[in-house]
Amino acid sequence: MLTDGASPPPAATEPVPVALGDALGWYSPGPRRRGVLLCGTYGFEQWCAYRSWRELAAMTAAAGCPTLRFDYPGQGDSRDPADGEIPASLEAIRAGIAFLRERAGAQEVVVVGLRLGGTLAALAAAGEGVDRLVLLSPFTTGKAYRREMAMQSRLIDVMPDRTPMPQEPDSLMVGSFLLGPRTLADLGRIDLMAEARAPAPRILLLGPKVEALAERYRALGSAVETGPFPDLTQLVSDPLFSRTPDQTFAVVRDFAVAEAPPAADPAPAAALPPCRLEDEAWSEEVSRFGAGLVGILCRPKGEWGGDTVLVVNSGRNPRAGHGRQTARLARRLAAAGIASFRFDLRGIGDSPGRPDGSLPLYAADSVGDVTAAIDHLEALRHPPGVVLGNCSGAYQAFQALSLDPRLRAAVLINLYCFDLKPGTDVETMVRDTFRHSQGYMARAREGRFWRRILTGEIGLAKIARALLRDGAARLDRWTTRMPWRTLRGGSVVGRVASLRRRGARICMVYSADDLGIPTVRAHFGASDARIARRLGYPVTILDGTDHNLSRPADQDRVFAILERVVRETGPGSRPKAATEPAAQRPARNPGGLSLRLSRG
Repeated sequence: MLTDGASPPPAATEPVPVALGDALGWYSPGPRRRGVLLCGTYGFEQWCAYRSWRELAAMTAAAGCPTLRFDYPGQGDSRDPADGEIPASLEAIRAGIAFLRERAGAQEVVVVGLRLGGTLAALAAAGEGVDRLVLLSPFTTGKAYRREMAMQSRLIDVMPDRTPMPQEPDSLMVGSFLLGPRTLADLGRIDLMAEARAPAPRILLLGPKVEALAERYRALGSAVETGPFPDLTQLVSDPLFSRTPDQTFAVVRDFAVAEAPPAADPAPAAALPPCRLEDEAWSEEVSRFGAGLVGILCRPKGEWGGDTVLVVNSGRNPRAGHGRQTARLARRLAAAGIASFRFDLRGIGDSPGRPDGSLPLYAADSVGDVTAAIDHLEALRHPPGVVLGNCSGAYQAFQALSLDPRLRAAVLINLYCFDLKPGTDVETMVRDTFRHSQGYMARAREGRFWRRILTGEIGLAKIARALLRDGAARLDRWTTRMPWRTLRGGSVVGRVASLRRRGARICMVYSADDLGIPTVRAHFGASDARIARRLGYPVTILDGTDHNLSRPADQDRVFAILERVVRETGPGSRPKAATEPAAQRPARNPGGLSLRLSRG
């Protein structure tokens, strides 16, 4: 439910969280008597589309239609289903239809489904009396979805050396999201062409290769309109730089709201039940704070008198994390008696956009959002002591630790840089750096690299610009520890020394060969002992992992490190002075992790 704190109540136009069984949803009320249910797709594709899907909900709500969107059970912030994901997803769609009728007073219901969500929407809508159905590039069969995801996985899920990531038996990982054996089996039985009932009297089908399905629905008595979906790729293929397909979404909105029943006489709105998801070990509540930011506090079922772990978004991943890692981590921490708070920076997930519309990655002012989260947690009497971030989230976590004495420790995973020069083109930096774990010089030894140059797939000008940027970065790292830089009060070494004097500590974790490892050596030298003494913890390198720590075994290792830091830096622990050597005993090396930085 919306926590109290000192936060103002949300405006009437803002969506409010609701529970649909195991699913967490967002409901926007409206005066019209036609409700709109948005059924997103699964896993990686929905992660890419999350922000845009929220915008589509705002578009239909702005037209006066009550609108509901949600995470399927086992996805996003929803609870894991007791049964399989596919049956639970179908049940969640039916629950959403019932919600719009019972709670929003909708006389008519429109269901909109994206990709696999369209497939599931078509199955769930049959027999539910849905008035209109929009299917955006649906899969006619579950086997077609499995084939496409298998191809996606080979492109997305790779190790640092560009080899395919090992897959678990009878499962499929796609962009760090796992489709388990039960889900794959259930998908194999889906075939829309074999359905005997039309899912709705009026249907809009947008996307390639939809004519066969359109003809099937016409044969079953539906009035079907078809059209293209030219901007599908830009919506579901890139979590960092996904763009909203404005023209296509305008078509969807117009179809969804056309001829909607007018608003009836105002009636007192039915009170919504509190939105709380919980199980035997944890309880979660959604809260708004600061300038409309959205977060979820995950508490242990028992009393917790220690600190709360504050988790900062990585990239543009919504608060549940890449591959849903953060949601799982939060619930695992709660089972261990540790509270956590995951939230969306401005421009990510369900928080408002940034004033200039820019990306929040490495934005200097985003640290203000972290500060707002700290203030909010203190108002809720859950003061944060440890801040956790991966990649760009680690950057913001370091800035927050440096500026806010209320934080006592930071766990920084795959931190690329401590500071960013003003005027840096962040989008170009991310595209050229983080998308390729191998630089151009290393890739020059590959024959296919030269073939791509000869065919014009890679331009020489692009290579030259990248090499110049890489050379400038190397020069910057090489001069980092020069006296004229280290003696400045604002240098990284100086700031770390200052926060260490107040008793704060930094635990840095890297996947093997991560591009940020040279940054640590540049600032603190190559001596493991000296680095550990300066930071408060040795740097931990995880062998055999990818940048996103996609596999469950990698996440287990991070959990062990984080839990140790929370226990050792809690309110009752004794702060370690900057001069105290950091011992490298086996007990401080969970999982047999390598602590040697020099080989990176």
